[in-house]
Amino acid sequence: MSIGFRIYTQIRRPPLSLADAFLPYSTSNIADNMGRMFCMDAAIKPLREDSKLVGIAFTVKTRPGDNLLVHKALDMALPGDVIVVDAQGDMTNSILGEIMVRYALKKGLRGFVIDGAVRDWAGIKQLDLPVFAKGASPRGPYKDGPGEINVPISCGGVAVYPGDIIVGDADGVVVIPAKEAEEVLRRTSELAAREQAIFQQVEEGTWDRRWVDEILQQKGCEILETVWS
Repeated sequence: MSIGFRIYTQIRRPPLSLADAFLPYSTSNIADNMGRMFCMDAAIKPLREDSKLVGIAFTVKTRPGDNLLVHKALDMALPGDVIVVDAQGDMTNSILGEIMVRYALKKGLRGFVIDGAVRDWAGIKQLDLPVFAKGASPRGPYKDGPGEINVPISCGGVAVYPGDIIVGDADGVVVIPAKEAEEVLRRTSELAAREQAIFQQVEEGTWDRRWVDEILQQKGCEILETVWS
């Protein structure tokens, strides 16, 4: 086995229906139910702000500036997959371009998350496939390797395992561990319902704000009924 230059062909994928159940929920609500963790670096943003990404992680680890393994992943990934690329955050060379995105769209993939740069930004934005990346560079990639496919990776500072559920929107990208997905979904659904109730209370003028002062008091904050001098 060649560590650093290897491909695993199999993934333990959760049901795609489980991933799709997260579609109505924001990444913020989802993250709040995982300790406000599992959020990728804020630098990884959608090329189109109205993008909504939901799918199964198909992971790629590549050396900076090289996309040979990303091309192989394109040939291997299945409908419903999101190709998640650990390019170590390097912005020197683009890892993805419009031709690759068009091919992924034709294959029924759900999108890309690139911890690095893409190019053909304007063209990709016109396509109906979510792409999240750190930014753009016109400098193209090399195709030499090494790299790995379907291994645990780090993308945007978060561990991503093959088969994890990926959700992205205008706020960014969140990673849901496959083993915890059903529990996270239940909690997210409950949180979203509570949030809707608060929206209604705000409109009615009945939102109870006493909790703010209660926390301040618990933390020992001194409130002075005077002018600072």
